Amino acid sequence: MHTCLVWFRALGFVLLIPFAAITSFARPMELEDMFRLKRISEPQLSPDGQQVAYVVTEMLKEENRAQSNIWVIPARGGQTEARRLTTAPKQDRHPRWSPDGKWIAFESNRDGDFQIWIMPTDGGEAHKLTTLATEANQPVWSPTGDKLAFVSAVFPEFSDQLFAQSDLLNKTKLAARETSKVKARVITQLLYRHWDSWVEDRRQHLFVMDVKNGAAASEPRDVTPGENDAVPTSSTFSEGDEFDFSPDGRALAYAAPHHVTREQAWSTNHDIWIVDLTGGKRRQLTTSPAADTHPRFSPDGKSLAYRAQARAGCEADRWQLRLRTLASGEDRSLTADFDSCVEGMEWATGGKSVLFAAEVKGVKSLFSVSVESGKIHPLAAGGTINEFSPATGTGQICFAQSHFTLPTELFTVDPTTGLVQQLTTTNAALLAQIESPMPESVTVAGTGGTPVQMWIVKPPGFDPAKKYPLVFWVHGGPQIAYLDGWNTRWNSQVWAAQGYVIALPNPRGSTGFGQQFTDEITKDWNGKVYTDLLACLAYLEKQPYIDTKRMAAAGASYGGYIMNWFEGHTDKFRCIVNHDGVYNFDSMYGSTEEVWFDEWEHGKPWESSTADKAASPHLYAANFKTPMLIIHNDLDFRVPTTEGLQAFTVLQRQGVPSKLLMFPDEGHWVLKPANSELWHQTIFDWLAVYLK
Repeated sequence: MHTCLVWFRALGFVLLIPFAAITSFARPMELEDMFRLKRISEPQLSPDGQQVAYVVTEMLKEENRAQSNIWVIPARGGQTEARRLTTAPKQDRHPRWSPDGKWIAFESNRDGDFQIWIMPTDGGEAHKLTTLATEANQPVWSPTGDKLAFVSAVFPEFSDQLFAQSDLLNKTKLAARETSKVKARVITQLLYRHWDSWVEDRRQHLFVMDVKNGAAASEPRDVTPGENDAVPTSSTFSEGDEFDFSPDGRALAYAAPHHVTREQAWSTNHDIWIVDLTGGKRRQLTTSPAADTHPRFSPDGKSLAYRAQARAGCEADRWQLRLRTLASGEDRSLTADFDSCVEGMEWATGGKSVLFAAEVKGVKSLFSVSVESGKIHPLAAGGTINEFSPATGTGQICFAQSHFTLPTELFTVDPTTGLVQQLTTTNAALLAQIESPMPESVTVAGTGGTPVQMWIVKPPGFDPAKKYPLVFWVHGGPQIAYLDGWNTRWNSQVWAAQGYVIALPNPRGSTGFGQQFTDEITKDWNGKVYTDLLACLAYLEKQPYIDTKRMAAAGASYGGYIMNWFEGHTDKFRCIVNHDGVYNFDSMYGSTEEVWFDEWEHGKPWESSTADKAASPHLYAANFKTPMLIIHNDLDFRVPTTEGLQAFTVLQRQGVPSKLLMFPDEGHWVLKPANSELWHQTIFDWLAVYLK
């Protein structure tokens, strides 16, 4: 099986689209394919640029879990030369090369809890480096190769003691909780739970340990003791490793949330700190009340690059790439005129430019910005590039990229020549059997004539002379976007294979279309964005291949909010699928964990105006009449289950056909493979009742 590399122009970029060669016997995608496909992530180029370590995750549906292992492939490509480096039956992930290329450190739960492991790259068994009672994650090497830093969630009251004593106290306290007959929680402040886990009174601290010849040469040292966390506690503010060694290995820069921990639930404030690893002295570099994260030392150690927002309280503010000269304190933005968010970023070899990923009009590309001139140019454009890794020795860059028709694979780009090469073809044999329709991108006039981009995915074997049922998606966030990328949860290909046209609009609030476009949803969840969505729907209704009598809508999180809003404001849809949707603004505020989001979007309930509250779907329950499937999960602390239960109760009380699906072991997303299978089957059965 071979792959093809095809050039075409779309959305203002020249895109390099890799896809599996389609054979004459290609079939529509099956739900089972979602679990057969392997998932590629975390590419890491070796220092000499000759090899790439990466993670391959397999879905074990019968066991209702995933299994991850580390693989290595030559940087010149060649799937037949890829070799599996670890064979643990659980999770081996987060591989990091030592600076001399002789070792790979990684995190693993192969023998119980997560700890840091290490193995030689030329062969040999992995062995454990850490045995912390509070686990260890995210290993990062010092450039000198004699230290590793990592993260552990400890009880802060013990953190200023010597490691042996503090680890014993942590272990004793955890054991007491585990064996106690009383499982009650005593909570004295926010933030006490997050996403799908109870945080309670533990803090994420940074540890450093000496390493020599692949073995621990010292006990781990907590270099950020005290009450505060040392890394962002929310993925909203994280782009991977949020700490970095200085080139000489003597200091560690890190991004910490606001030091008054009870305020972290309603504050977006994060600052950059540096700790001297010799004496332990810490100093704060940035003081903005907004978020400063992802510090990266320049290769010469004289500057620090980091991501920064300007507006306090706004999690969707534009992330800029800033550069701080450490000696003088001079601080400037390198992307002040770049109207999109800087995501993951790293220094390019030589230190003359910084690499970063960013969304632009429905794709996420890789860019480079000159430190001297501020000039920005794309290095690899198109699709969705979520992760990348530069080689310190050669300047070559490896990145992970996906498309609507291609699960994530690895590529390299030479920044000098612009040559892009595909390294992995992990799922090529399976993809060769599947017909994956290419998406169409259209632009619709939204509110005030503002252009709104929308993707349309047609079913396999599409016949323009026929009419097809439509499923109209609305994304969550709300400040995210539908990108030309592969999604393992809401996958447009497997939905389209059911015989539906799938529409994926990017209305107001979507990212990658300028900050003003993103901002125009704030305190206006049912205004311009709703008009944009109706304009996109009207466009689809005019297409000769759409059966306007068989249309459904589906969405999650904010998209679920819009499903509740549709329920009370339109009868265009035969049925609705509502996953984790916001229903009641007042109850949402009092039960969600990231309070800053609700306060920015809607204000505090006791201060909000009548107009603010008028956008809450629960006020229009008297109009509910469209059949609705509601999905909500017990561990969803972002949009708690009470939102879904309220909507279901109202629908049932009014006799509206409705169904409730709940998973006790899932959070905001359904991640376990057997659960995902039931999730898909329930949705597809629901749609079939009303659309087929």
